[in-house]
Amino acid sequence: MIFYVLETRFLWWTLVFSVSYLGTSIYGFLAGTWPFGVIEFIWCLLALRKWYLLYARKENITGKTE
Repeated sequence: MIFYVLETRFLWWTLVFSVSYLGTSIYGFLAGTWPFGVIEFIWCLLALRKWYLLYARKENITGKTE
């Protein structure tokens, strides 16, 4: 739950949030509960997409090109 609070303050928490979903997805597959693993993997992809869109918007606003 702390990730939900922190992701509005700091962009990289959204990325950490997606990694935590990936971890629970792997755990789900290893525990033999593959439906849980699939759902968590989908959430991981959605969180990665959210991070990418936020990152791209931030880079576009600030004009940084690295």
